[in-house]
Formats: sequence, structure tokens, C-alpha cells
Amino acid sequence: MQLVLKKFTLKLKHTFSISRESHDFQDTLIVSLSENGQTGYGEATSNPYYGATAEQMIAEIRSIEKELNNYAFTDPLQFHSFITKMGLSNFAICALDLAAHDLYGKLRGKPLYQIWNTSISKYPTTNYTIGLDTVEKMKAKILEKPWPIYKIKLGTENDVAIIKELRAITNAVFRIDANCAWSAKETIFNAPLLKELGVEFLEQPLKADDWQGMEQVMHHSVLPVIADESCITEEDVDKCALHFNGINIKLTKCGGLTPALRMIAKGKELGLKIMVGCMTESTVGISAIAQLLPQLDYVDMDGALLLSEDIAEGVRITAQGKVIFPELGGSGITLTK
Repeated sequence: MQLVLKKFTLKLKHTFSISRESHDFQDTLIVSLSENGQTGYGEATSNPYYGATAEQMIAEIRSIEKELNNYAFTDPLQFHSFITKMGLSNFAICALDLAAHDLYGKLRGKPLYQIWNTSISKYPTTNYTIGLDTVEKMKAKILEKPWPIYKIKLGTENDVAIIKELRAITNAVFRIDANCAWSAKETIFNAPLLKELGVEFLEQPLKADDWQGMEQVMHHSVLPVIADESCITEEDVDKCALHFNGINIKLTKCGGLTPALRMIAKGKELGLKIMVGCMTESTVGISAIAQLLPQLDYVDMDGALLLSEDIAEGVRITAQGKVIFPELGGSGITLTK
């Protein structure tokens, strides 16, 4: 295979803030794998919370470039097993795994959802994320982007008041993501108030390792709770089943589509609701997530919608939330930059 690595700095439409950080730009790594006249593309964004940088991922992948160039590619599962044994981080593995899946589908002339024997006749609508900001700016973002489902980032002393203000301007479904900022007591207290305001579920209200607190929440919260920071890899799914109602799988965190497919199957077996989320990826990463849509209960794949300028073509999301799938095989990605 022929390997190409490109780092991009993606400019966001608005400053994106959550309870622990803010940024106006998102660094991302795009991996290209080519064979027999076809090229597959994969992506992994940098993330300070997990200590992942584009430069680090590039260095990791460059360290095994010879092995990659000599690798006899047959299918993504074997390739994922091969790169996992090389000791790379999950973020670097994700970028390679997504590229391998896109390449595999293009070589076969089929989109991944068809290869997986799933149908796109029915799929969940993505939420659109409203980052933590002043109430006035959060309202302006909602009015700028009318949408059926919003994920609202919270983590202040006035979170319920913020939702009351936002509810006054839209009838859309709200999902709340506190990004580990609440205590168990706050979560249990806030839940009934937020439920009355049309909130569908809470995502990761407590710190990732606060399992004791989550046990209290599971017994007393009137709203379902979805794990994010508590659910990173396949090994976390079993424990999350005892402390959450569902899991939010991030491809970058778990190491790509290969482990994500196993996590989906395991989560369903354990009776969990299944969500896949994004990490402000371009259309490269979002198109990979979209291939999983038929298997999901919820999805957060608005990353490309948050950008001022995209770097790729592939899956498109209309103003009504409908997903337009490309005819191209794999994840259907074409790099435009």
C-alpha cells in the first residue's frame, strides 16, 4: 500500500466550548492508503483531554511506514489486527482503520453499510451541538441553525436556567452533555427539571471514573444517562452496562470502525442504547460514522457542519437532517484539499 499523511487545521464557524476547554480551530490528521488505483481516507482529530496530537500520530505512523508499504492488504479486520500489534495509540489506529475500510469498500465497489448487510432505509437523525457560551450566544446559534435535535453543552452553576432560556425559542429535542462537570447529587436534582423542559437524555454528567456516583444516578435519575468519557474501548462496555443506560462510541477513542462494530454488538447484547459520536471531524470522519447509522439508536455526527470550510466530499447532511449517501464505495470519501 502507498501511505500519505496530511495534517490540517480546521477552522470552526464559532468558538466551541465545553465545561473543560474552548477552541476556534481543530487539528486533524488525514491518512490516505492507496492500492490498485483506489485510495481510502481516514481521519483522527487531536484532543487535549486524551493527550492526542496530530504530530504525535504522524510520528507513530511514520515509525511503521515500511511495514505498511509492504503490507499485503486483504481486509480491514486483518489490517486492524496487524496495526494494533505495532503499539500505536488508538487515535493513530483509528485514522489507519478508517482509511483501510474506505479502501476496502472502494476496491469492492460497495459502500460499507452494504458490505455489512445493513439498510439505510431507516436511521437516526444527528443532533446539532450548541457549545457552552453566554445564553445570548447559545440562542443565536440555535436561531442560526434550526434543527430537530440539539446537543447542549453544559457545566455551569446555572445549567437548568440556561435550558429554560433555550427552550423558549425552540421546540426541538434537547440532549444534555455536561462533559463530567456535575456531581451525582446535581445530576439527580437536575434530571426531573430538565425532563420537564424536553430533555431526552443526559450524557456523561459525572467524572469518567466516578462509578460509585453513577450507581446512585442509575437508581435515582428520571432521565436516561449515556456514557462517553467512561466508555473508551471495548473493555469498558461491560462495566458501563451496570452504570449507564447507553454508550456513546467515539471512533477515535476506541481505534476505528473495527472495534466500534464489536462494541455495538456487545452493547446491544447487554441491552444498552447505542450512540456514535464525533470529535469535530471533517467529512472524512463523518462519512465513516454514517456507515454505522442503520445500527444506531442515536448519533452525533455534526462535526463537518461546525466547520467554516470542509476538506472533503462524501456523506452530506441536509438542512432537514437527511443524510445523502454517495454512490462511491467504502465510506464514499474524496479529498478536496
